[in-house]
Amino acid sequence: MEKKDGRLFRYSSLPELHRMLGLPGPLHPLVTLIDTSAKAFDDIHLPESHTSDFYKISYKKELTGELRYGQHQYRFDQGGLFFVAPNQVTSRGIANEQHSGYTLIIHPDFLLGYPLARRIRQYGFFSYDANEALHLSDKEKETVLPLFRNIAEELHGKLDDFSQDVIISQVESLLNYSNRFYKRQFLTRKALNTTLLQQFESILDDYFNDEKTLLKGIPTVRFLADNLHLSPGYLSDMLRSLTGQNAQQHIQSRVIEKAKEKLSSTDLSVSEIAYELGFDHSQSFSRLFKSKTSLSPLEFRQSFN
Repeated sequence: MEKKDGRLFRYSSLPELHRMLGLPGPLHPLVTLIDTSAKAFDDIHLPESHTSDFYKISYKKELTGELRYGQHQYRFDQGGLFFVAPNQVTSRGIANEQHSGYTLIIHPDFLLGYPLARRIRQYGFFSYDANEALHLSDKEKETVLPLFRNIAEELHGKLDDFSQDVIISQVESLLNYSNRFYKRQFLTRKALNTTLLQQFESILDDYFNDEKTLLKGIPTVRFLADNLHLSPGYLSDMLRSLTGQNAQQHIQSRVIEKAKEKLSSTDLSVSEIAYELGFDHSQSFSRLFKSKTSLSPLEFRQSFN
């Protein structure tokens, strides 16, 4: 395990990880499924913060209590799934606090030659923070848990020419069901997410009304997500579920809205408006404006007048 800057550890092989956890060697060099409720499992020697070359999908069976979503607390008691992509930092205090469940760990090389190797990064939940876990209902657990068990059975059986196909098909099913259940989660928390949408819009209003764009430029998705205590990916998916637009599209819509106000009510030049809206170059502003309205800023001003 490699140590960086005195604090962060990286494990790059499954045998190395198994040794750290006090487990027997893995059954496959590129994929493992760890039963975290097993007596042999012990993560006390795992560094507080670490990263790896692997994808990780963890099911926490007894995940209960309160979790923060934005500026709100949400109670749950159904257990949940966490997703970590290669090179993301995992904190043991958050991700491994509850040991009961399963942890599936997959090296990207295991997926090479399969469509999933290209598609896996398209699952947005790999960019979510740990406090944006997927919380499963009892019925959803009946769908998800057999997939973990199928992978375990395949790994513990005699590996043959079909083993990789079978395991990857189970992983793909797990990811597709997780995608469906995340969409359900957005819907079941619609009231809470609507409040977050209102807060999102309020932050945008304050940003532009205070003319912060003159000093800081156009607000980024990261800036807005940080203010809402969400990850950028979760914020965009939440907004898309409510409005059909992701966070970047909302920002651009607000920029166009403010641009139309200035073009219709002031004598500022296009370059001056672009500067006030946070653009370094007026050409970038004009291209965005035309892509959203089918008119150049000057054509919009002329048509308005």
